[in-house]
Amino acid sequence: MGMPSMPELLVILAIVVLLFGAKKIPDLAKGIGKGIKDFKKAVREDDEESSTKELKDNSKREDVVANSTKADDTKRV
Repeated sequence: MGMPSMPELLVILAIVVLLFGAKKIPDLAKGIGKGIKDFKKAVREDDEESSTKELKDNSKREDVVANSTKADDTKRV
């Protein structure tokens, strides 16, 4: 089973038009497009939050390492 050919696609399109009507199809397409856009926005925001949290965690680790290095330097003197 491969991709549907042109006649098969036309039959599917005709069935969709009969079921939903020609006026409903653009609204349906807009709704799908809006849903995809909202999904991408949510994924992007989630990535930004995780990267911000990761940066904060890394800066805390660097502070701990820097403080421990300072403590080691004072012990050597």
